[in-house]
Amino acid sequence: MNNLKSSVKFDEKGLVPVVTQDAKTKEVLMVAYMNEEAFDKTIETGKVHYYSRNRSKLWLKGETSGHFQLVKSIKLDCDGDTILIEAEQIDAACHTGNKTCFFRTMVDGEWKENEEEKPTAAILHEVYNVIVDRTVNPKEGSYTNYLFTKGLDKILKKVGEEAAEVIIAAKNKSKEEIRYEVSDLMYHLMVLLVERGLTLEDIYGELKGRR
Repeated sequence: MNNLKSSVKFDEKGLVPVVTQDAKTKEVLMVAYMNEEAFDKTIETGKVHYYSRNRSKLWLKGETSGHFQLVKSIKLDCDGDTILIEAEQIDAACHTGNKTCFFRTMVDGEWKENEEEKPTAAILHEVYNVIVDRTVNPKEGSYTNYLFTKGLDKILKKVGEEAAEVIIAAKNKSKEEIRYEVSDLMYHLMVLLVERGLTLEDIYGELKGRR
């Protein structure tokens, strides 16, 4: 492991940029960063880990959504300062629900989104259904199954923690951070719904009555 890392030129902050592409289509899925711990964890587990600069901590891709990136190959560029990972992407790579983070194209001097890739509320049902499926078909290493195994108190603790993270993000006035933390909160709320036997339709009905 140390011999592998010795060839990687981490910057003054201990980070190296990582380009991740779909192993089959070669489409670029996202660009993020790794520190040494993320690099080690990626090799050890076969699942891509990154380092979140916004939250200053290790980040397992798919940890909350189940959209893991399974490593197929890891390449290092000629200067040793950029890593290229080819991975099998489980569902969407982008937290917006798009297949790739690069879903905007410059057209006539403007950024245009591919309407077919634009996420809708249907993504809530997709995530909810994945959570339900984990209760029937547990998967080794699944964060969702970890929460169910730990039980209601652990789930409630995470809901509280994520709610606090949303508050902090809002105070920081970072749209990207708010978007990320709200997504985390919504995921954990859906885990809670499944654990307590509620559906998204139950929530829709309640909200409809408040119009």
